[in-house]
Order: sequence, then structure tokens, then C-alpha cells
Amino acid sequence: MNKKSALLEIKNAVSEKRRADLTGAELTGAKLTGADLAGANLTGADLIRANLNRADLTEANLTGAALAGADLIRANLTGANLTGADLAGAELAGADLAGAELAGANLAGAKL
Repeated sequence: MNKKSALLEIKNAVSEKRRADLTGAELTGAKLTGADLAGANLTGADLIRANLNRADLTEANLTGAALAGADLIRANLTGANLTGADLAGAELAGADLAGAELAGANLAGAKL
């Protein structure tokens, strides 16, 4: 899914009060500050260097997602599935990771 389609899916999901399906979405460098992505399926999504500052990713599925260098400062990742996600160099200061699954996640150089 390209960036334009992915952003449209987010907009539609919010307006229709449903969980966004962004499986494999290409969102490199996307500006998603404060986005409501609660429960979204972001399996295998490319979010390298994306700005997810203060985004709501509660119970989102980020299995195998590429989040290297992403800005997740003050993001809500409560109950999120980050199994096998690449968070190398990601900014996670103030992020809520309560109940998040991090098995196999790459946190090398991540700033917690």
C-alpha cells in the first residue's frame, strides 16, 4: 500500500470508527503526529523515520514493522504487539509501553 492510500485508509477508518488496516503500508517519513491508530493492523508496515509523536497505538499490531529512527515520543503503545519490530534508533522517551509485546524486537540504539 503506498503512502497516499495508507493516509486515506487512516482518514476513513477514523471517520467510520473502525480499526485501520495498514498491513505492509509504505509510510517512510510520514507525519502522523497525534494520529489515532488504536487497534490498527500495521503488520510489516514501513514506518522508518515516521513522526508518531503522541500517536495512539493502543493495541495496534506492529508485528515485523520497520520503525527504525521513528519518533514515538509520548506515543501510547499500551498493549501493542511489536513482535519482531525494528525499533533501532527510535525515540521512545515518554512512550507508554505497558503490556506491549516486544519479543524479538530490535531496540539497538533506541532512546527510552
